[in-house]
Amino acid sequence: MSVGGARVGLDIGATKILGVVVAGDGTVLAQARERTVAGPDGVLASAGTVLERLAEQIEGPLPTTVGVGVPGIVDRARGAVKHAVNLGLGGDWFPLAERVGVRADALRRSGASEVTLENDLNAATWGAHVLSGADDLAYVSLGTGLAAGFVLDGVLRRGAHGAAGEIGHVPVDPAGELCSCGQKGCLELVASGSAASAAWPASDVPPAQALFAAAAAGDPAAVAARDRFVDGVADAIRMLGLTVDPRTIILGGGVANLGAPLLDGVVAALRAQAVTSPFLSSLDLASRLTLVHQGVPVGALGAAMIGDAG
Repeated sequence: MSVGGARVGLDIGATKILGVVVAGDGTVLAQARERTVAGPDGVLASAGTVLERLAEQIEGPLPTTVGVGVPGIVDRARGAVKHAVNLGLGGDWFPLAERVGVRADALRRSGASEVTLENDLNAATWGAHVLSGADDLAYVSLGTGLAAGFVLDGVLRRGAHGAAGEIGHVPVDPAGELCSCGQKGCLELVASGSAASAAWPASDVPPAQALFAAAAAGDPAAVAARDRFVDGVADAIRMLGLTVDPRTIILGGGVANLGAPLLDGVVAALRAQAVTSPFLSSLDLASRLTLVHQGVPVGALGAAMIGDAG
């Protein structure tokens, strides 16, 4: 397989690592996944296995350009990460880019890897930009938590302290429960995968899927819980519309795998919120909302293409 101009992307998460080889235009040429083993050695071993499988699929040396999306606090200049607690990486800077580069170099005969490290949400946001072609967007990640990433006028907005888009930790209920961040009543306690799990525990399928299925079957408690959930997501969308005013808003993350039922529910909630407000109605937030492309590993794709983000 010809991989001229191609790049490698790794999306390192708490449960799995997804890897891709993509062409210069973002077309996925190969992909692989592996369960994440926590701790520095485990993460590197898991990432190394993914790289090996990608090399097998393309039947040749890996491209030298590698991007890595990872949770936690990322120092892009030094290629290091810390406080990625779900990966078993603590408060000391871990030189992940350098270590991944060593693994990648071992799979080619010549040429040193150029590894770029990026926060996983920013990588996924850039992937959504590449897939959608939208140059002014907010990417809302509904995963275990809730956060948003931004590409504004074609530029990835990281924030002065890397905290741009932490909307899940905006308090919306002063009398609410204590959040893991130390505040009370944060938005992600209402609108996130964890919120769905708390509202509708399930062991055989993802809780959000179980919740929406039970609501569709007419269970009154599930209907009430689903409506609270989509209202919370709509609140997050409204917050983005009133602060950043992006042209396009893309729902992504694990909960977005629900597809149309999620999109339809949030659109209905946004329209209900606008009924009594001519101002909100004029913004037409519902029409800006779409789902991330299904079946495409947006985080790994974004990591591969992150070098274009500057």
